[in-house]
Amino acid sequence: MLALTDQASSIVTAIVTNQSEAEKAGLRIHQADATTAPEEAAFAIQIVPEPEETDTVVSGEGSPVYLDELIADDLDDKVLDAAVDEQGGVSFQILVQN
Repeated sequence: MLALTDQASSIVTAIVTNQSEAEKAGLRIHQADATTAPEEAAFAIQIVPEPEETDTVVSGEGSPVYLDELIADDLDDKVLDAAVDEQGGVSFQILVQN
């Protein structure tokens, strides 16, 4: 199952808390719209008030992460990491678990 670094967990919780007051609010990862450029992201994220019925729920410290059923298997052996730049922008990386 997808794991989150401590940094990613903290950042996800901060984002979700700032954008939604829903009890089950979380960060949802789903397949990005088809793009023609290979360097474009394969996944997209959004803050949602609750998971879709078929989402896989990744729980841990802080806010949950919801994985769309179409990508859950692709992320099964991955780690989600996150960072905040000097301007306050957040970036996410999907890494291979060791």
